[in-house]
Amino acid sequence: MPKMDFAALLCSRLCHDLVSPVGAINNGLEILEEEQDASMRDAVLDLISKSTQQTANKLQFFRLAFGAAGGFSEHLDVSEAEKAMRALLSGSRVELEWHSSVRSLSKNVVKLLLNLGLTTFETLIRGGSLRVEVSEDSNQYTLKMTGVGNRIILQEGVKAALLGEVSEEEVEPRTAPAFLAATIIGECDGQITINDIDGETLEVKAVIISDN
Repeated sequence: MPKMDFAALLCSRLCHDLVSPVGAINNGLEILEEEQDASMRDAVLDLISKSTQQTANKLQFFRLAFGAAGGFSEHLDVSEAEKAMRALLSGSRVELEWHSSVRSLSKNVVKLLLNLGLTTFETLIRGGSLRVEVSEDSNQYTLKMTGVGNRIILQEGVKAALLGEVSEEEVEPRTAPAFLAATIIGECDGQITINDIDGETLEVKAVIISDN
């Protein structure tokens, strides 16, 4: 797939995720222009504040997950990935557990980590917990996402994209993060495995032979 086409898909995905909070900000500002009731204005200002924070959180996440954040350095501190993931989950019904024995990863592996986290998070449709584990053994990295919730739905298209079973022509904004993860794992000489247990626990694991 041409890089420009895939970039367009990621932009579409980003815009889709930002439409709601940005729209809420715009609607709130329009209401403030006419609303005179003090209590109503306070409620609208609270909505604007929360929507603004949500927008900032999503941008912080997508900057690392999709963009070229980090300047000229080849590696990023794993704590930056944790901050981005916590920003994304802020205000959601999913609690994040983060465990990493690795201090830094290449930019591509950070993208892999965040897109796997995003994909797993979105399966927790009724909330729950997301456990992220990053470990290293010799020259092998393991990125493990474990989602636990009352109901977990991993859409077939997303699953196929994660496993590298989707052609470039079949990729759409909804599956773009999973496709990006599969592309990176291929470049890193690694493998993604998925274990779905009783619809209440989902394990997505990536093993990378070398941190390219």
